[in-house]
Amino acid sequence: MNLENRTVSMTLPAEAEFIDVVRLTLYGLCTKVGFSYEEIEDIKVAVAEACNNVVVHAYEPGKGGMMEVHFELIEHGLRIKVKDQGHSFNFSEKAPLAQSLHDKSLEEAQVGGLGIYLMQALMDDVEVNNEGGTEVLLTKRLSKSEEMV
Repeated sequence: MNLENRTVSMTLPAEAEFIDVVRLTLYGLCTKVGFSYEEIEDIKVAVAEACNNVVVHAYEPGKGGMMEVHFELIEHGLRIKVKDQGHSFNFSEKAPLAQSLHDKSLEEAQVGGLGIYLMQALMDDVEVNNEGGTEVLLTKRLSKSEEMV
């Protein structure tokens, strides 16, 4: 596949109802790349979480704002960038605090903070840049068995 000019971009209102548009576009591109159904579902969860963070945290309530989503077809995979121009957070401080609920009781679960853990668990690479808003870069590569198909 020729990877030149293989980026799909969209700018959407940072509102929950537009996350479905992102998920539908993501599904089509993941199918084109060759991801399995299970991997597509994992990628959809991670990307929806990144978009949901924009909707919930980036902009002051009632002020509105936009989110940019870029899907880049890379060799043997897909890179997704979710960007906003709103309030940012310190990823290097939050990332080590992101933890699994595997050995915790329901009472120990905290609201918030699971998004970073989910993204890191479901994707191959997660990067966060905090200059001029927040930019989350998620990368998923095809597994070796899928590359052979």
